[in-house]
Amino acid sequence: MSAIITDEILDNTLILAKLEMDDNQRMQAKNDMERMLEYIDKLNELDTEGIDAMSHSFNQVNCFREDIVTNEDDTENILSNAPQKENNMFVVPKTF
Repeated sequence: MSAIITDEILDNTLILAKLEMDDNQRMQAKNDMERMLEYIDKLNELDTEGIDAMSHSFNQVNCFREDIVTNEDDTENILSNAPQKENNMFVVPKTF
């Protein structure tokens, strides 16, 4: 399948990307986009039957630690250094 980028598609893409291009840049962008789509078509020719989908390139199940609460209610200690406090909260200057 031949990848064709129309002027309308290019215009919509430029609007979404908030870009402005002159005629030479538009032609180059159009060619680049068509080449990208042709490459994707080429990748679609690969036989991927029986290959599991990957979400990560490394064979890791979960590399994140569990969230463990270590200071459940240390409000008094946290507020002990506050310059001003009120109703168990920090008092900060208003910002506009």
